[in-house]
Amino acid sequence: MTTTNNATNDVRLAVLIDADNVPPHNVQAMMEEIARYGTPTIKRIYGDWTRPSLTQWKSHLLDYAISPIQQFSYTSGKNSTDSALIIDAMDILYAGNVDGFCLVSSDSDFTRLATRLREAGKIVYGMGEMKTPNPFIAACDRFIFLEVLQRNHDESQAVSEVKESEPKKTTARQDNSSRPRTQRAAKDKTAINKIDRKLINLISSSIKDVEDDNGWAFLAEVGNMINKKQPSFDSRNYGFDKLSNLVQSIDKFEVQMRDTGNPNVKLVYVRVKNGRR
Repeated sequence: MTTTNNATNDVRLAVLIDADNVPPHNVQAMMEEIARYGTPTIKRIYGDWTRPSLTQWKSHLLDYAISPIQQFSYTSGKNSTDSALIIDAMDILYAGNVDGFCLVSSDSDFTRLATRLREAGKIVYGMGEMKTPNPFIAACDRFIFLEVLQRNHDESQAVSEVKESEPKKTTARQDNSSRPRTQRAAKDKTAINKIDRKLINLISSSIKDVEDDNGWAFLAEVGNMINKKQPSFDSRNYGFDKLSNLVQSIDKFEVQMRDTGNPNVKLVYVRVKNGRR
């Protein structure tokens, strides 16, 4: 749903990762996703690096230039990593060197931190597993599930491998006949949520919030409104790479493509069927 542009690339982000609550195999998909929202100028990961359970992180830290921050556990059973991350986040905030933060954790202890950063006018992206408590999700401007990122990343790699292994000479008829099946398979594999009445009502109400006198709403504004209401919303959660594709799959909505004078750029508008006043 989010598109990368020059303005996005100029957004400076501080990426702070809780190593105790993020599996290392998610790092590639995670960093690729963060690049869509801005430039990660600060990249730090917090944990007790004397623990054997964190050794798998080592190669990933070198590949992505993430700085490990050592934090010993002072007392057995107590997690001091959270405190170190929070203190650093506030130091970065007051230094004024970034425009936003990306907090990577599934721990609800960062709920107040996310709220405080937003109060200071910073955009806050959250990333974590689906087990993340809702208070932390709601405290972020947007929250992305790591499982969704990983599934889409794995699917993209699988598609690339299939294309490389396919014979170069195929007929157009064979390509066209296989494409719908491939798209359906990708959707079924990557979807973690089902399209239900709750989702339809969320989209419908968001359209109503930004529609014009004829009931049409600019899809980008609809997407922004949806994320304000539900930070964890992502069309990829439902197996669609774009919000426009998700909306088009639901019979309740009409989609209209409007020309901009540029043949490569079209504006997408949407409205609720029979919703014209």
